[in-house]
Amino acid sequence: MDGGPHPRNIASTSTPATPVRRHSQQMLVTPSMVKKRRKPRGSNTFHLPGPPPVLVLPGRQYFAQQIASNTNPRHDVPPSDPIDQDRPSFYDDVHFFSNPSAPRSFRSDGRQKKFNQWQCWSNEVIPSLIGPYLTYQCKSSSLRHRPVYQNDHVECTASCHRKTLEVTCVFFNYLEVLNIDCCPCAPAPLQLLKLGLFACAPIAPSLAVDLRVLELVRTLFVRITPNTTAWCEALEVFLTARGYKLSTKDNLRRRFSNAYHWYSVLVTNAEDHIYSLISQHLPSRSLGDEVLPTQPSNYLRSHCPVCFGMQDWQKDHGSRLKLDCHVCIDACFTQKRSANSRGADGLDPPNPTRSVFISDEEVARMEAHVRACRGSLPGRGTKRKKPEGDEDGYEDGMRIPVSTLDACGESFLAADEKREKASTRFFADTGIMALLCRHDCVLWLVNMTSAGEKQYYALALIKKLFEHLPPTMTVGILYDIACQLEHSCLKYQLLEQGVLSRIVFSISVFHAYGHQWPCQLIYHPRKCEGFGLSDGEGCERLWSALKMLIPPLRVSGYHQRLFVLNAQVHHLDGKNLDTFGEWLSRRWTRCQTKKSSAEHVLRQLSVDEANIRPEWRAQVEHQTKPLSRRSKTNNDEQISKILTLEQTLSNLDDSVRALEMQLCAGNTLNIAALGIGQLTDLQQLRRSIFLQIRLDAQAVKARLRERLRQRKFEIERFERSYRQTVNEHKLHVHAEASIQRCNPTIRKLVSTYNNLCGKLIDLIRRGEAPAGAIAPHSISPTGIFQLDVDDDIWQDVGLDGNDMAPPAWLADENMRAAIKFQLEVDRCNEEGARIMRERCVLQEWTMAEWDALQEARTHADENEDLCFHFDLRARLLSGLVVHWQSQVRPIPCAWPLPDSWGPTPNDLAEAANMYYQPSCLDGTAAVYDSENDWESDDKRENDELIDELEEAALAGAYMDLDSDSYDI
Repeated sequence: MDGGPHPRNIASTSTPATPVRRHSQQMLVTPSMVKKRRKPRGSNTFHLPGPPPVLVLPGRQYFAQQIASNTNPRHDVPPSDPIDQDRPSFYDDVHFFSNPSAPRSFRSDGRQKKFNQWQCWSNEVIPSLIGPYLTYQCKSSSLRHRPVYQNDHVECTASCHRKTLEVTCVFFNYLEVLNIDCCPCAPAPLQLLKLGLFACAPIAPSLAVDLRVLELVRTLFVRITPNTTAWCEALEVFLTARGYKLSTKDNLRRRFSNAYHWYSVLVTNAEDHIYSLISQHLPSRSLGDEVLPTQPSNYLRSHCPVCFGMQDWQKDHGSRLKLDCHVCIDACFTQKRSANSRGADGLDPPNPTRSVFISDEEVARMEAHVRACRGSLPGRGTKRKKPEGDEDGYEDGMRIPVSTLDACGESFLAADEKREKASTRFFADTGIMALLCRHDCVLWLVNMTSAGEKQYYALALIKKLFEHLPPTMTVGILYDIACQLEHSCLKYQLLEQGVLSRIVFSISVFHAYGHQWPCQLIYHPRKCEGFGLSDGEGCERLWSALKMLIPPLRVSGYHQRLFVLNAQVHHLDGKNLDTFGEWLSRRWTRCQTKKSSAEHVLRQLSVDEANIRPEWRAQVEHQTKPLSRRSKTNNDEQISKILTLEQTLSNLDDSVRALEMQLCAGNTLNIAALGIGQLTDLQQLRRSIFLQIRLDAQAVKARLRERLRQRKFEIERFERSYRQTVNEHKLHVHAEASIQRCNPTIRKLVSTYNNLCGKLIDLIRRGEAPAGAIAPHSISPTGIFQLDVDDDIWQDVGLDGNDMAPPAWLADENMRAAIKFQLEVDRCNEEGARIMRERCVLQEWTMAEWDALQEARTHADENEDLCFHFDLRARLLSGLVVHWQSQVRPIPCAWPLPDSWGPTPNDLAEAANMYYQPSCLDGTAAVYDSENDWESDDKRENDELIDELEEAALAGAYMDLDSDSYDI
């Protein structure tokens, strides 16, 4: 990674960091065994001591003794190149001396060198720098000032060999060259860190970067597409214009990238160290192999305090909440990684940081489990085939019939595991699957390597979630093909019964249109009890936030890709933490508005609530019934053929006998295939024009519904154009053209259907329709493309042939509207109860965090560095409380809570001043001049004035609390 000559020379003579050697033997090395390589420039300056010579030949040639190890390499160490298979295994540790006064070393293989550097960074350097980094943060006030550092020489007690390194230091506006005397007692990275610099190499760096520069880049690269090449090029041009010039081409990029990467690793480990010290004082949450967790784990608590931060998750268990938490699952096939035929994975070792990715071993175990479960039943991987005359019905405890499941499976590509969404030939990693809570906080991710969306990825996420939950906690899972996933779990027993019984499946709102109407009645979150107003589209928002990483991660290494995604997820979780109060306030306002509107409509309808719920249950029961007896040929087609023959007979009187013979000879089987009900329908159709028109209208509406669903799938692909790459531009253009071609056809079908409805209404008005016939609803062309769950396109009123004593949910318009708005009121009640609960959980989490923070500070009272970081975290937590309190004040509590959120009035007053009274760097109050602001207008100025007055009043309130505390 280092581009300078000195680190390259030092690293080439270093031995691997693995301390254990097995089956070692001593060997003598001859010059013919050493592959000649070009000597690195400047390598005569520094060297590590070589092994002593054991044999001297004429010509002053020395042979060195070396230990060769037969230890099996680790799985993450790449094999050597094929052309070097005959090379001795001890080649990287060989030293051949032709001059005893000038030893030289040969450079090791590039892959082994990078692995050695990774081991040194991970096992030695980074752990040793956490303490000094926290100390420098304290002395520099979080990198605000540069402390004065006394460069005292470290006394070596072990008589270490000292060496002097010339290090180029990169600052914002200049370069500086430092000479550092280093030894094992005072390594170069440690000395540079005390100076506020971070080294580019673990042993002998030739470049170091200012921590403030690295912190700026780290903050910037989670908000834009990370691009160290462009940053380094811009920095080089900037420094060159000011007279600072690097000696070699492309020198800064390689070494800066290395420094930036390991600085990010150091910051992540330092943050984890501080949080681990605080979490030791949190209430105990049992989690292990032998002890079941009594509360959600600390891992879940740290990722979403609102969902899992409660002190007792069973508190307020008698409320209207059927589910304890909501999560959503979805896959993204645009976050791919290209396959490298030259084996780039070997140059990309894993990083010693926390990760939200489930390990490959866990995914492999779940894949093997799914294969074993499915292999135990016959017909694995084959489509269900119904014999002639088989009945439609329910399977394995499902609430929707098999015909509906088949139709939903054909609608979604995700339901077809064999369909390729990304080529495994060109991509080593085909995408990622995410598990998020309802607040869009990432809980876990899975790296996908298959061409299709396999179910074992979702099952691995679900299994991981329930390992961190109490044994009786219930979960609502929103997934775009939840019906197919639940069916597989029930049929093949993919999940334990204790887990499956605590899950309620639902489909995400955005994907509901692709499901059949019976499936929507059971799985739509607006019609399924317990889901409130959760939409299940958090994953879509996550993919939008990660879209900027698609180009760079397409060509990155495996572990580097996971590291960048982890960093971005950590940044998004921090943003979500800041906006929890705003999120709760926005959802509460929206919930109350929807509830008020729905209740107003219900009062106007004057329908008794006691009659609404039975009618809704009757509708669900009727519309989720299995289809009647089916034959291999469609009954309606047979009826249409017979009607055609009847019309031909009436028009051709001269051929009556011949046509009757043809009917008896060629179509007797068609009539015999009909059941008693179908024969009755045939006789009625022969005599009734109304029934013939109604059959046509039903067929037109079914065709219209399918066309609208297909258009929605096309427009979904079009709306996700932000994920399109250059190679998918043709697909994007094709989708757009397909949408435009479908529109005239759909409008024509709407017009045809409405004309048929008009004829049916006219026949009913003239009394030429069967008794009790219901006029079907016409379809308005306005909003036809929305496909909302309550649109008339889903309802077959007056078209299903059930004319005898139609139920109120079908024939009564007021009852139909009352059912719709009563369900909306029920979901709003659930949402309101959940928001009230989450508001209490947020306060309880804050109180527990504050108490643990104060206790941790008490135990670290003598450690100035830890106290600084604990105080810094306390100020951040106080600022969050100030922001959250103002947002959630209108939301009532689900259970009694104290007025205090943890921080004292003094802490809140200080945080309010920091948040709501900005000042200039010199300490004077900030003055804003909006006279020349061309974007300002009267409305915006008034809104800003109101906001400033509210913030000033809030800050004043905390100041009053502060003054009152002094009077006590």
